[in-house]
Amino acid sequence: MWKDFSRSYLARNPAAARTIGAAALAAAFFLALLCGLFSNAWSYEVDRICREEGSWQARVTLPLTGSALEEALTTLEQFAAVDTVTPNAGLSGEGATVVELTFRHKAAAYETLDLIQTRLGLTDDQVEAHDTLLSRYLVTDPRDATPPLLLPFLLAVWGAAVLALVLLLRNAFEITMQARLHQLGLLASIGATPRQLRLCLLQEAAVLALLPLAAGTALGFGGCAAVIAAVNRAAADLPGRVPAVFRLSWPVVAVVLLTAALTVFLSAWLPARKLSRLSPLEALRGAACPAPGRRIKQRAHPLLAGCFGIRGELAGGALYARKKSLRIANVSLLLSFMGFTAMLCFFTLSDISTRQTYFERYQDAWDVMAVVSDTDLDSFSLTESLTTLPGVEDGVVYQKQEAHALLPAAAQSDPLQALGGLPALAGEDAVALGDGWLVDAPVVVLDDAAFLRYCRQAGVSPSVDGAVLLNRVWDSLHSHFRNRQYLPFVQPGTAALTLADADGTPLGELPLTGLTDTPPNLREEYDSYTLALFCPQSLWTRWTREHPLPARNQTPEVCVRLLGQEGITLAQCQALQAEAAALLDDAGCTYTIENRLEERLVNDRMIRGMEQILGAFCLLLAAIGLANVFLNTLGFVGQRRREFARYLSIGMTPGELRSLFWIEAAVLALRPLVITLPLTALAVAFMLRASALDPALFLAEAPFAPVALFALLLVGSVALAYALGARRILTADLSQLLKDDTLP
Repeated sequence: MWKDFSRSYLARNPAAARTIGAAALAAAFFLALLCGLFSNAWSYEVDRICREEGSWQARVTLPLTGSALEEALTTLEQFAAVDTVTPNAGLSGEGATVVELTFRHKAAAYETLDLIQTRLGLTDDQVEAHDTLLSRYLVTDPRDATPPLLLPFLLAVWGAAVLALVLLLRNAFEITMQARLHQLGLLASIGATPRQLRLCLLQEAAVLALLPLAAGTALGFGGCAAVIAAVNRAAADLPGRVPAVFRLSWPVVAVVLLTAALTVFLSAWLPARKLSRLSPLEALRGAACPAPGRRIKQRAHPLLAGCFGIRGELAGGALYARKKSLRIANVSLLLSFMGFTAMLCFFTLSDISTRQTYFERYQDAWDVMAVVSDTDLDSFSLTESLTTLPGVEDGVVYQKQEAHALLPAAAQSDPLQALGGLPALAGEDAVALGDGWLVDAPVVVLDDAAFLRYCRQAGVSPSVDGAVLLNRVWDSLHSHFRNRQYLPFVQPGTAALTLADADGTPLGELPLTGLTDTPPNLREEYDSYTLALFCPQSLWTRWTREHPLPARNQTPEVCVRLLGQEGITLAQCQALQAEAAALLDDAGCTYTIENRLEERLVNDRMIRGMEQILGAFCLLLAAIGLANVFLNTLGFVGQRRREFARYLSIGMTPGELRSLFWIEAAVLALRPLVITLPLTALAVAFMLRASALDPALFLAEAPFAPVALFALLLVGSVALAYALGARRILTADLSQLLKDDTLP
């Protein structure tokens, strides 16, 4: 049968062979590309976590020494799921040893940690899981109410793409096999069994798809390598980024080939099974006959009929008859256009918000920022050297401390009490304590000279004998966060504030030299319901000596804020950063340093990179949908010739026949636009309301041009597919089909 039937058919019908080969090539290419990108992104993320946070999967702190410690280590090694047990000398201290664990079976990590904790009698603080690393292996804490969902989401996207490719290939095989119903009927009439017909069709699929599968897989992994190289070039200037390395994992290659082969098999087997079950009479007629007593469903298309008359009704009926074969096209085009427009609108809004709340807000506050760790302000000796660097217009060196304050109810300002007090504005953030409130009171410690300058700028009598209180609280009842209105927090004339521990234990009174509603010009955020304090270095040193802070409140970290001259360029900013870094290096400091202009460029580049990645995914969805459109318009040529022959027989002209194609193309191409644009407008309105942005700002920067270009790409591609299909059908001699006795 293969020699006499399949081989001769394929030799006489190269177009069918090309259709199946192209579909198999596309499926293998997209599968290899998606699998390659996913596996390489996963490997890069795991390597990044191991590089930055360590490759340990759990840590156990053993408060043991000597033989008790050895016995505990032996116990850890005896757990079946534990792979390695490694003491960490750097984290271990006197009387306590930190042990790092890895697991043979990562899925049992949290269960094993619970058993270890129970077996060794450890507290929750002495057992720690590396949640970030384990989540990359799809292992999450069962007690976590909000587990990370990014990796499962990406796997779901990959699964949806694979399913779409299966359906795309299924349509391709169904198109080519549908054209052979008459031949299958002849074979069935002379005694061919359904099993023989299925085997014959599957052999054809294997011969036609074998080479395209191999070529598509190679092209897909080659495309993956090209994408990774392009990403490395685009992100080459990002500070601290390690270039990604393309890895060709043979298990991944095997999965791609197996998935592609299984896809082709299912795509060929499903329509082959359906066709082989047709009766010989149904196959000879070229279409399935409806069951006795069953009516063929009809569907009216009033909108198309009202716009285009009988031609619109016929075009709507043709689209309805092929709705299953066009389902992938409809869904893919809709998701691609919706995802593209929503993505661009989201990034536009995000860029406007980031620019307003960060870069534009603090552009006059800093140009170079350094954070020196493991250092306090008293021992930092580079204040004058850094603040007097050439090109520095203003420089401040300061230290931040976490603290809390006890605020009696009567100490609240009259306007605040008139609104109902702190709970009316802060809600659950207000912590009641006795007849007052426990309020966060972060302390910003400035060197004495900088503090005195700040006092003069804020209109407070300059003195290093007291701190300055930022006396404001956000009136959230009458303003939104984008344009906040403030009320006085405490009563005027407040001369001292009682600082306390996190549990409300009083530590002592900190004297105040004045109240103000103007913070110093620093790159700092102050929570809307905190009593922010600005304190001179000398006063803070004396106060902490008399009232020691709890160890957890001590933050040995110094911040250096340098503001360059107005109109500073990127080169000048980088030069100032290099000079400041040189001073810190000479002093042997451990620090991080950044400059504002370079930070802005990096932020913009990251946003553009995310747009390109998501845009490429949208193009991938569009490509799958458009491939389905081309397969339908070019694959159903035989069936549509019969359809148009009927129309020709009732008196329709070639021009009217051609208009049917354009109506179908318009419906298929414009449907995603008509559905997406109103939904996108509603989503943008919701985001504008949630972000409290002025709609005029968004409209001034709205991505109209990219959305229009993407829409033109979709419409133009659909129009091209239908133009090619119309040309192949209408240039044939349709009148000859009217003489065909087999015309159903």
